[in-house]
Amino acid sequence: MRSQSSPVVIAEDDIQEIFLSNHESQTASVSGVVFNLSTSMVGAGMMSMPMTLKVLGILPALSLILFVAFLCDISVEFLLRYTGRVGMSYAEVMNESFGRIGAVFLQICITLNNVGGLIIYLIIIGDVLSGTKSGDGVVHLGVLQEWFGGEQWWNQRTMALLFTLIFILLPFLFLRRLDSLRFSSAVSVFLAVIFVVITSVIAVNALSRGAIQIPRLLPDKNLSFFNLFTVVPVIVIAFTFHFNVHPMRAEMSTTSDMPKAVRLSLIFCSMIYGTIGFSGYLLFGEATTDDILSNFDITSSTGVGISPFLNDVIRLSYALHLMLVFPVMFFALRINVYGLMFPNADAGGREFQDQGFWFFYGMTMVLVVSVYLAAISIPNIWIPFQFFGSTTSVCISFIFPAAVVLQDVDGISGRKDKILAMGMMAVAVATSCITMSTNVVNFF
Repeated sequence: MRSQSSPVVIAEDDIQEIFLSNHESQTASVSGVVFNLSTSMVGAGMMSMPMTLKVLGILPALSLILFVAFLCDISVEFLLRYTGRVGMSYAEVMNESFGRIGAVFLQICITLNNVGGLIIYLIIIGDVLSGTKSGDGVVHLGVLQEWFGGEQWWNQRTMALLFTLIFILLPFLFLRRLDSLRFSSAVSVFLAVIFVVITSVIAVNALSRGAIQIPRLLPDKNLSFFNLFTVVPVIVIAFTFHFNVHPMRAEMSTTSDMPKAVRLSLIFCSMIYGTIGFSGYLLFGEATTDDILSNFDITSSTGVGISPFLNDVIRLSYALHLMLVFPVMFFALRINVYGLMFPNADAGGREFQDQGFWFFYGMTMVLVVSVYLAAISIPNIWIPFQFFGSTTSVCISFIFPAAVVLQDVDGISGRKDKILAMGMMAVAVATSCITMSTNVVNFF
């Protein structure tokens, strides 16, 4: 039985007319969607992949990456199965299954998760430009500090991020349509690949010269079993892209190609994560930091024979990548905040895109300022990774899609689907509880 408060069912053939009225027609191709999906995944999470290999060892970490990607493919398939019947929004799917409270809870999770992701992006960009200090007290200089002989008022984290937001990010954030970012997404994916290739070549070269040792294949025997779970949120948040599936699907010329685009993106991102995780851990071993870019400064990289020029290329290429990823995640954040403010707004975001100058740009600026203030206040990326990865990300990626299948308001899920959904939910809840408990114990 459908909830009486659920929105009007939107037929699949009417999606184009409803969602893109007064806008361009649906023209996004599979390749364009793959670029955008990959961009929304290959972000800050990639920088902590070497740390996950350091904690878990090579074999368990790579296996966990593949397992999470597999679960994400299943969870997106669950969502798309119901999307064809109830419209084109993740929130609308939740509304049909659990009423208005389900949609609101989802929007809150997406909003918090995207805020956390954007904060992490800015922290990493700040690390690259202005340096950071690792947990053991080692100072890693930023690019601007190395170039201009130390810390100046204008190359401190606060000012460097402010200039970055004003002169680089805001022009992208003021775009109203997600598909307008397809070219910048393609460039960002290219930069990520360049980063991975350079890092891999350096790692192989250093290994062939005997400059580094073979890293551990398995976890450290002295590490507590429960501490192993602290890396799970990093991988989960690295694969959390579900909030962008429906907007991108609505812009596709052939919506039935969406599962193919999702699967290609997951395969591509799994290869990227595995490669950078292995290469980064191979290069820096037990000195690997939670943000691998911090290791590519003059002090840390001399031992493995990386020139200052390559250090700068590696760090700046990925910082630019994050700058291009930032608008894709910000798009979803802005739409969901609008949905929370106006519950009766259309699910696809067309109504918000049609808002006037002051409202659209005013909301954009408020969100940008909020993320900026948080980024300059939080010391490192591990803190938001642990919190958002074990709470909002696990709900968006696994718990909510599994709950939709178990609720099965349309009666379209079989016994096998429900067993799979129960298993997914059990694994997600158990892992999240263990991770949060371990973090609390370690904190005190």
